[in-house]
Parts: sequence; structure tokens; C-alpha cells
Amino acid sequence: MAAANPAKMLQDEVTCPICLEYFNDPVALDCDHSYCRACITQSWGGPTADVSCPQCRRAFPQGNFRPNRQLRSIVEAARELRLLAEKEPAAERLCEKHQEPLKLFCREDEIPICLVCDRSKGHRAHTVIPAEEAAEEFQERLQAQLKTLRAEREKLLGLKGSKEETSQEYLKQTRAERQKIVAEFQQLRQFLEEQERLLLAQLQKLDEELVRLRTDTVTKLSEQICRLSERIRELEGKCQKPASEFLQDIRSTLSRCEERQTQQPEEMAPELEEQVRGFSQKVIVLSETLREFKDSLPDALEKAPRAHRPANVTLDPDTAHPQLVLSEDGKRVTWERTRQPLPDPPERFDTLEYVLGREGFTSGRHCWEVEVGDGRCWAVGVARESVRRKGGYSLSPEGGIWAVGWWGEEFWALSDSVTALPLDPPSRIRVCLDCGRGQVTFIDAGTEAPIFTFPPGSLPGERIRPWIWAGWGTTLRLSP
Repeated sequence: MAAANPAKMLQDEVTCPICLEYFNDPVALDCDHSYCRACITQSWGGPTADVSCPQCRRAFPQGNFRPNRQLRSIVEAARELRLLAEKEPAAERLCEKHQEPLKLFCREDEIPICLVCDRSKGHRAHTVIPAEEAAEEFQERLQAQLKTLRAEREKLLGLKGSKEETSQEYLKQTRAERQKIVAEFQQLRQFLEEQERLLLAQLQKLDEELVRLRTDTVTKLSEQICRLSERIRELEGKCQKPASEFLQDIRSTLSRCEERQTQQPEEMAPELEEQVRGFSQKVIVLSETLREFKDSLPDALEKAPRAHRPANVTLDPDTAHPQLVLSEDGKRVTWERTRQPLPDPPERFDTLEYVLGREGFTSGRHCWEVEVGDGRCWAVGVARESVRRKGGYSLSPEGGIWAVGWWGEEFWALSDSVTALPLDPPSRIRVCLDCGRGQVTFIDAGTEAPIFTFPPGSLPGERIRPWIWAGWGTTLRLSP
């Protein structure tokens, strides 16, 4: 095995894996891999949560790193060694066969050769140029390749940042929905607890009234029982006396017995009895309501309409009017005064400054947002796949376009009869497409307030694509 090159090993150790240059302000991650501070921060898209090492893919809960001072010292030493080496004249390489300087380059064999090799039979018929000239030529080619690779790396870094940004948006949405659920169920629990306290307080009051009535009734009955027992003992004693004494005042005794009637205890007050029946009925209704709510909640959640799915919409350059300039990622469109010298395929709009999205939808619920800013003349919405591309066309559902827009200092809905909207246009509009219902809705993405809705069944059953009109002096940008 060939011995390792110490210079190459040192070069690798002091080179950032991202920018492939000497480390600049090196920092180390928890996995001990090191990067330039700016490179790793750009790779993560900022100091965000849930990041990973680009080499080992180890995940970290936070984008933390620590300065690698030891590596910084090694980098400085390597820079100084490189400067010293550049100042010293490089040892001239010699031909292994003839021990002559390698001053020439053979194009056919693509190897450096010496003057003796050039005159030899093996290279006599080959194209040979000076080594310096060949080095310049290959240097240009390598620089071109290096430029392409760096551009590709920047593109991937941008894509990575975009994906992480989209993921963060989704996480933000789920956190917001979680807070809504917690708040709604908290309110429901507070309502139920309040109703529980109210009903229990009413029941406690009813219990106290019933206990008072029972106590009063028992007391009165006990008093009557005592009086009757006393009278019974009196009569039993009289019955045991001799006839002469027994008959004495007998009529008066009978009269007193007949006149005394047993007093009946108080009946429950009608209003109290009505309260008991009413409370029982209220408890029955409440129990049935709670049982129905508990049984229907899972079905209601299952049948609830699914939310619109965020769509990663990009603009189709083959459909863009020649006065529209699209960004490389297909997310931004800008109006230009001068028409671009572009091919004119059948799918390109040629009269007004329209452009379609690459993506088309035939089913499902989808949404995307368009940043309109303070553009002077624009419209956003959807169009059917077969919308007319050449000549005149109608900005309405009849012409295959469903949109809202701003021009003439007014905000319009492009319905069959163009409708002026009684509000100012927001800076960001969310387009919500429901293919199943054939409906499109526009929402203020900042306040979540509805702007305009084309009713169900408005859209045809064919493929629907995002649509934008970017008129004079306008720049629009798409986002999920």
C-alpha cells in the first residue's frame, strides 16, 4: 500500500467539508465534526431547531456549536506553511526515463513529457504543446467545472433551506392547531364544570328543603303519637274500673273520643314537588345530551372536511408571456417593459402577461399563497388546462379563469359579472382549491379573513392549474 501523503492529510484536516476552502472561524458540533461558522449557519438556514450534521447526519435539538480554537491555530499554521512553500522555488519534476525537465505536454496521451520524449518514436506523430500552455488550458476547464459544482452546491443549499423553512411552517401550523384544540377543550371543560357546580348547588338546596320538610313532619307525627298513646292509656284504665265508676261521666268520655280526630301530617308543598320533578327531568335531558355528544364527536371529527393541503407551486416558463421574467426556482415573476426573444410554442400566452403553474390538480384540496406586495396591476387564481393561450381571452369563469385582482385602483373578483370587493387587497393571498366540490376560495393569508369564494360546481371537471397575471410594474412571489 502506498504511503500516505502528509501534506495531503494536513490539507484535508484544515479544509471545510462545505466550502472546500481553509476553515474560516471554525466551530465544532457535538459530534466533533468541524465547519466554518458561516458555512454551517447557511447550511442550517439560521439558528433553528432540529438540525443535523451534514456529514454524519446526527440530529441536534438546537443549532449549537462551540469555537474550535485548536483547529483555528492549526489552520493558521497551515496557511503560513503554504505561503513559505509558495515563496520557495518548486523542485522541477524530471522525466523518469530520460531525467530531463517535463516541459512539454502530449495531447493524445494527456501526460507531461520531456524534449527527448517528444523526439522519440512514441510521441513523434502526436500533438505536443508547451506544459505552461496545457496547464492554462486545463486550469480554465477545471475552473469552469469548479464554478458549476459550486453553483450546484449553492442550489442544493438553497433547496435544503427551502425544505427546512417549509417544514418549520408545517410545525408552526401544527403547534397553532394544538393550541386551538387545547383552548377549545379547556373552554368545554370550564362550561361543563360550571354546569356541574350549578346543578349540584340546586340539588343541595333541594336536599336541604326535603330534609327540613321530613324533620317537621316526623316531629308533628311524634307529638300526635304521644298524645294518642296517653289517651289510650286513659281509656284502658277506665275500662278496668267497676261498673258504677266506669259509667260515671261515660257520655262525656265518649263525646271526647268522638270529637278528637287524628291530624294528618303535612303533605309536600306542590311547588317543592314540582321542583323535584323538574330537576329530575333536567338531569335526564343533560345525561342524554352528554351521551349523544360523546357518541357523535368521533363521527363528527371523521366526517369533518379535510384541510387544504399546502402545494409547492412553481411557475411554468413555457407558458409565460415574453414580458414576464421568472426566477430560476420558478417562485417569482416580474414584469419587464421589453419582450424577451423567446420561442412561441402553442402553450405560451402571447397577448396579456399571464403564466400558469407547472402543477395541475384533478382531485383533492390544495392551497398556496401569492405575495402581491404593492403591485399596480395583477391577478391571482386558477385556470383550466384548456384555457386559451393565443389572441383575445376573457378574464372570467366563462374564459376558464377564476381569480381576484387589483387594477384601476380597485380590488376585483373576476366572476361572470366582475365584482368590486369592498376591501383593500392584502399583501399575501391564499388560494384554496377544492377539486371535489369544484370550488375555489381566496383568503387573506395574514388575517385568515375570507376575500371571495366561487360557489361549488363553478370549476369544470378537467385539470386545473395555478394562474397569475403580472401586469405593468409588478413582481409576485409564490410560497406554500
